[in-house]
Amino acid sequence: MNALEELAESFSRLPGIGKKSAMRIANSMLKTDQYFLERFAKQLVELHARIKPCSICGAYTENDPCPICSDTMRERHLICIVEQPQDVNTIENSGEYKGLFHVLGGLISPLDGIGPDQLSIAKLLERINSENISEVIIATNPTVEGDTTALYLQQVLHSKFEGIKVSRLASGLPVGGDLEYADKLTLARSFRGRISL
Repeated sequence: MNALEELAESFSRLPGIGKKSAMRIANSMLKTDQYFLERFAKQLVELHARIKPCSICGAYTENDPCPICSDTMRERHLICIVEQPQDVNTIENSGEYKGLFHVLGGLISPLDGIGPDQLSIAKLLERINSENISEVIIATNPTVEGDTTALYLQQVLHSKFEGIKVSRLASGLPVGGDLEYADKLTLARSFRGRISL
């Protein structure tokens, strides 16, 4: 295996990049100027040293605590629970949510040996208690594991905090989506989550 094939193999290990795309990227690197390649390599080498999980919410950040946890203008009575640190960016980019976040670090998945103790649930409960949170929004993915985790969190939160509001992101048909291509689960969720007009 030559250096070009080794580089393509490394790129193909990244999510969403197949073997053909990886080879295209590797070939384009040969045509790129040396300055860009050196800067790119330096960014990769420094990534783990510069980016860490926030000690409060678990989102990726260069400064601890992260800008969201440090922002006094956020709605500090709201907390949105997400599965992974990158989910924070996805929700932030929507511009619709102005509260706090909490990253679980995964989902309950007994088949994979992941139970509630492996997730950041104890820290979540401490935050809700100490930060006077009045509403929790569960933003787990609409999968079996996401639903299981959401149900578990709902039960724990209602048993430990009297009067706390627990909600879940709605799921269903995407804007511009076509009913013809919707699967049964998406349609079922759309009907259950319908709103009055």
